Amino acid sequence: MREMILLFHLPDRAKRRMVEMALLPLKVRLKYVSYEEYNQPLGVLAGSKDLPAAPGVYEGEELSDAFFVFSSLNGSRLDQVLYALRRCGAGPFPYKAVLTPANQFWTAPQCFAEIKREHEKMQEITKE
Repeated sequence: MREMILLFHLPDRAKRRMVEMALLPLKVRLKYVSYEEYNQPLGVLAGSKDLPAAPGVYEGEELSDAFFVFSSLNGSRLDQVLYALRRCGAGPFPYKAVLTPANQFWTAPQCFAEIKREHEKMQEITKE
């Protein structure tokens, strides 16, 4: 798979444009994932030919915030992307994940729920 960022639920066009402009110099593919595709495994959305697509369309709840999934970015490239996202002024974007062999089978709502739980736990820890 090639470098890609899956972007879920960023309906604000101005913010989307800011993200696009920030990532343009890095030449990383940005894929906006539609609500109807939320039932697909993350690996399928990232272009894996080894995973079967799920039938039908998603009909559950929309994600409560923007969510980024980074696919096939090595450490330094991921750092560059995160820096660009911080600097673009469209964020903050607290919900981000890296596509792994374990989570490639998850749907966006499943992964988002896990990332959100982890984020909330970290917020609790830092407040103590």
